[in-house]
Amino acid sequence: MTDRQLMDIAEQASKMAYVPYSRFAVGAALECSDGTVFTGCNVENAALGSTICAERTAACKAVSEGHTDFARIAIWGEGKDYCMPCGACRQFLSEFSTDMEVLCAKAGGRYVSYRLRELMPHTFNY
Repeated sequence: MTDRQLMDIAEQASKMAYVPYSRFAVGAALECSDGTVFTGCNVENAALGSTICAERTAACKAVSEGHTDFARIAIWGEGKDYCMPCGACRQFLSEFSTDMEVLCAKAGGRYVSYRLRELMPHTFNY
């Protein structure tokens, strides 16, 4: 699957976001090493701490289906800046792979690519 195809899947996932407070929809498409793709969107809650990001939604879906070998994730958002994973998502994803590729888009479909270890160089682990 190409980067663009994975990003298109993330964009489609963003259309399912529940964002009554921020009005900023985010979609994620997480590709596992076997090619399986799991999607996620952000789901907000009036108790803001209960909100879940698109990246963690996709990762939880993958883990709940027995997939933990993450290869890359595409993150789609329509902002003027690249839609980067928050610190909580970076730490969450690092549990599974610090080498995974992270594709981050902005309005217009442009995107950048990083390795998770570049975005989260000092992860917390046991």
